[in-house]
Amino acid sequence: MTADTPTEINSLGFAKPAAETRVVVAMSGGVDSSVVAAMLKDEGYEVIGITMQLYDHGVAIDVKGACCAGADIHDARTVAARLDIPHYVLDYESLFKNQVMEEFADSYLKGHTPIPCVRCNQTVKFKDLLKMAQDLNADCLATGHYVRRVEEGGQLQLKKGVDEGKDQSYFLFATTPEQLAYVRFPLGGMTKDVTRELARKYDLVVSDKPDSQDICFVPNGRYGDVVRRLRPGAVDEGEIVHLDGTVLGHHKGVIDYTIGQRRGLGIGGRKDAPEDEGPLYVVAIDASAHRVIVGPKEALAVEDVYLSDCNWLVDTDDFGQSVMIRLRNTGHPVSGTLVGQSDGLIHLRLDTPQYGVACGQAGVLYDATDTSLVYGGGWITHAPTMAETSA
Repeated sequence: MTADTPTEINSLGFAKPAAETRVVVAMSGGVDSSVVAAMLKDEGYEVIGITMQLYDHGVAIDVKGACCAGADIHDARTVAARLDIPHYVLDYESLFKNQVMEEFADSYLKGHTPIPCVRCNQTVKFKDLLKMAQDLNADCLATGHYVRRVEEGGQLQLKKGVDEGKDQSYFLFATTPEQLAYVRFPLGGMTKDVTRELARKYDLVVSDKPDSQDICFVPNGRYGDVVRRLRPGAVDEGEIVHLDGTVLGHHKGVIDYTIGQRRGLGIGGRKDAPEDEGPLYVVAIDASAHRVIVGPKEALAVEDVYLSDCNWLVDTDDFGQSVMIRLRNTGHPVSGTLVGQSDGLIHLRLDTPQYGVACGQAGVLYDATDTSLVYGGGWITHAPTMAETSA
């Protein structure tokens, strides 16, 4: 090759051979990150695997469907040995507790519904782990997320993964442009079925391992138990009250309830309730008064949503434009308008009322035309329901 011969761009976007490109792979012990490590090793990259120990394993160590637990660290080590790559386990337990778990507990005590997985990506993974990768002189950090990092018109963009069922863009809206420049997502252009086929091709022990379901530090989905352990004595009992003022029952803590909840309320009906009222839902949580307020589904309707601490991946100050808005991980984006900004909050107006919109969740914005393109998003700070606006 002569000095005038252009250097070929490798699959990770660097103008040098794969063998001269160092990649740190965040290995959780699951099939996705394991396949990323195997793919990059197979392509000839210099791969270093890092697994984060995030919490005191305790009762979660043997729970199926929880990531970053003891069994997962063992699986990550086993995969790294199979691939013959260096592997390190870093103790990020105190960082994770301070940056993710403490906020999780405080949020529930306020009557909100937090998403610790977003905070984990925003802090521990794409801040602390990313810095570690840079300290190791890695060219990039690679993860097993199902999103795409695309360069168009000289600008980096974050887009949904092609597998709609596995897309994780909602969890990554807080990725900054600087972080996006350094992180790679090799699985974004493939389906989960293809990932598992590759895991079998590479003979990885995790090829049939189930996907993680619960929040890693919340075994069996019992959020209240975790909050009570982190904040002993801070959870107060209170009343469950209908919108009309009727006390229907008592609860052991607002942390056990979320906006839109229908099942497990532990209440009876009202003596003079209309026959067509239907089931009751949690329509509001007054944490300061230790009250859970219930009412009919229509009282949950939300037309305006306000976001705080917004992160933008696409430059836009075009207030009045149409956008697609995703208000929960399990929900589909809905159409709305980026109304404006005041007092540090972004105001969104929904074209169609939505139900069960909870403070503490994220509002993630997508382009109205290219609905795979992530604009950015923020944290739902206020979402007045019909019950509030008519009060």
